[in-house]
Amino acid sequence: MGEYQTFSPHVQSRLIDPYGLADSDVHAFQLGCREAGVKPIYHPFWETLPLADIFLSITPNILHQMFQGMVKHLTSWIIGIFGAAAIDTRCRTIPPNHNIMLFHKGITTYSRRSGHEHKKICSILLGLVVDLPVPGGLDSTRIVRAVRALMDFLYLAQYGSHTSDTISELQDRLMRFHDNKDIFLDLGIRRHFGLPKLHSLTHYASSIRLFGTTDNYNTEQSERLHIDLAKDAYRATNHKDEYSQMTRWLERREKLEQLSAFINLTQEEGELRSPAQKAIGPPCASALTLKMARNPSKGRVLFDVLARDYGALDFQDALADFIAQTISPGVSGAARQRLAHDIHIPFSGVPVYHNIKFRKSNEFEESEIADVVHVQPEQKDTRGRIIPGRFDTVLVNGRGPNGTRGQGNKGLYGPLLVS
Repeated sequence: MGEYQTFSPHVQSRLIDPYGLADSDVHAFQLGCREAGVKPIYHPFWETLPLADIFLSITPNILHQMFQGMVKHLTSWIIGIFGAAAIDTRCRTIPPNHNIMLFHKGITTYSRRSGHEHKKICSILLGLVVDLPVPGGLDSTRIVRAVRALMDFLYLAQYGSHTSDTISELQDRLMRFHDNKDIFLDLGIRRHFGLPKLHSLTHYASSIRLFGTTDNYNTEQSERLHIDLAKDAYRATNHKDEYSQMTRWLERREKLEQLSAFINLTQEEGELRSPAQKAIGPPCASALTLKMARNPSKGRVLFDVLARDYGALDFQDALADFIAQTISPGVSGAARQRLAHDIHIPFSGVPVYHNIKFRKSNEFEESEIADVVHVQPEQKDTRGRIIPGRFDTVLVNGRGPNGTRGQGNKGLYGPLLVS
């Protein structure tokens, strides 16, 4: 059971004769199908397709055979060996990382896992089992080797291009998994490995040689279309006589998409035909409308708290410079710095807004949000870890009291505005 077994593939032309006995001799028909290793099906539909081979049409499927198949099996075997508590504890100790998915509640609490979740589990699965003690004091080396071999096979099978060397590596990883899989029998997790999805892995190398890389026939893309064109369409119905309603919903959606594409094309053609009337000059930003809450997020925050919790270390200097720029917009930079140095700020705190929106003004359409300014004070997450404060820097550009335009060279720190 632990050996890597190869099987001679069925050839459709060799099975035509056994299936041809279905109308003459039932006993000979049953015996011929048994010797050929196929089920005695009465006149299969592919019998009249001599130029096609039905056995070659069954190609590998990464989504259902690997992620929803062997990865799902392997995860349940690991949980059965080490226990749900040990696996979930290791999931919670994984530090934050942009390249992996964090399972704060562990992976055993999921009643159903999607293909995307199984894909994310694969990136941490090997790390969950390394150095974990096996009940009974057994060596965990074969478990680690089996997990690594299957993960290597999975990632090799998803290569965007292959050579004879990568295909040989693919077969070698599958052989290593078969060499070490008996550990699951020894621990009583499995009684046998008669799994059709495990058997399907033996056909990956031959299918890649015949039809190219596995992304050519993976059903992950078609599953996405099944959600967009079938599940969403069904949810839009009243679940009565749904086929006609789904068809109507899809037709209307396609017509709207065609109309939108036609309008965009017409606008692009009109822009190309119309001559440019504007003079060439430096790029300038379009006018934006400021939108913010009536009341601040915090009524008064001390300058020391701004530096400690928000990270705004130079807020007082920036505020003094902004006041100097507003009072004397036409002075030089050195004079403005001297003026800002002499400015006395009679308060020790300012109101703080945590969210400010900038909208583009358009008389034909509803104004859209062009940009958002965020600020967040220092806080702790659910595990007690400190998340540093952050803010976005906004460059203030407006008109002074005499109508001249002024621009602060330091800007005003994020949405920390003085009322």
